[in-house]
Amino acid sequence: MLREKTVFGPIFSRRLGSSLGINLLPEEGKLCNFDCIYCECGWNRDGRNDTQLPTAEKVRTDLEAKLKELQQNSTPVDSITFSGDGEPTLNPEFAQIIDDTLRLRDTYYPAAKVSVLSNATRAHLPQVMAVLKKVDNPIMKIDAPTNELAAKINQPAPGYDVNRVVEALMQFEGNFVLQICFLRSPDFDSSMPEVVDGLIDIVRRLRPREVMAYTIDRPTPAQNLQKITAAEMEKLLQPIITEGFKVQIKG
Repeated sequence: MLREKTVFGPIFSRRLGSSLGINLLPEEGKLCNFDCIYCECGWNRDGRNDTQLPTAEKVRTDLEAKLKELQQNSTPVDSITFSGDGEPTLNPEFAQIIDDTLRLRDTYYPAAKVSVLSNATRAHLPQVMAVLKKVDNPIMKIDAPTNELAAKINQPAPGYDVNRVVEALMQFEGNFVLQICFLRSPDFDSSMPEVVDGLIDIVRRLRPREVMAYTIDRPTPAQNLQKITAAEMEKLLQPIITEGFKVQIKG
């Protein structure tokens, strides 16, 4: 299980380059409204001993100290990335934290992007969408085109609905990144035509500025999961590549 401090890295990200991470969830626990079978942070039940969320003040203090240190050492930062041990928008001070981060980014690393990795479950809330629109890279996850498949891959909290998420993401008017994880298990296969066709339909409807397609890269809590290769993903997504969509594939 991966557990992150409030500010961690920078680490090399397959998708974002030199990425300085911000974890808005507990440092020793996990808090998420998904329980993805491939999550490198483990199952939700494995992280219940710590439920303390970092405050906006702590994030601001820790981030500024880290940015000063990195600047003094001439360490490159391509992205300040909200990821960590769960869904970042669940932190009640998310809006204030984003405003503070944008200000600190402009002060210390003005060329860096601010990125938010989110499962998009709260994008339908006006206060959340307003904040997500402020960042450079709102990276929203949809791994399955149906609620039935999402239940197998993401194991969301009650009330999740793919159609509601798609409707919410329409508010970006294409100015966001759509993230899709492709994988296989004994119960499903993301490369099946009905799955790929459904995901492609969602891409065509949302018209994101970029699609990030990737597969599992680290140990997973569920057993018997298999990668889908970069070559396979490229073939699966060829229709939208041909149509001119920007597609980043990481195997």
